[in-house]
Amino acid sequence: MAVFVGTAVFGTVYGFAASLSVSSSSLGAGTSSVAACQSGALTASYAVAYDSSIPAYKVGVVTVSGLDTSAGHCATKSYKVTLTGPGASNASLAEVPGTTPGSGTTFSPDFTSSNVNAASVTGIHVVISG
Repeated sequence: MAVFVGTAVFGTVYGFAASLSVSSSSLGAGTSSVAACQSGALTASYAVAYDSSIPAYKVGVVTVSGLDTSAGHCATKSYKVTLTGPGASNASLAEVPGTTPGSGTTFSPDFTSSNVNAASVTGIHVVISG
């Protein structure tokens, strides 16, 4: 009886996992190549301003540059920009989602209301999807 129940449970779970799909524009369980929407690298920088309520310098607007908005590339795609830190932990300090512009080479998510201490930021992660 135990072997029968184990086999039934394994078969059901395996069947659900096999029904998940992955494509080049979305991620899920499985394996698939995910192509970048552009070949060039993005660069990111951020402005800081002193905030006496923290009290410290906090991150304001992050400027992401080097975006390729030519036909078939990164124009009008969803993005998430995440500030990480402190140290090597890579913990998420704040995240701002948005949509890349239809033209131009930069976009600027605003972290001002997140009150992230600039001294804690050790990385900026940018994900463009869609």
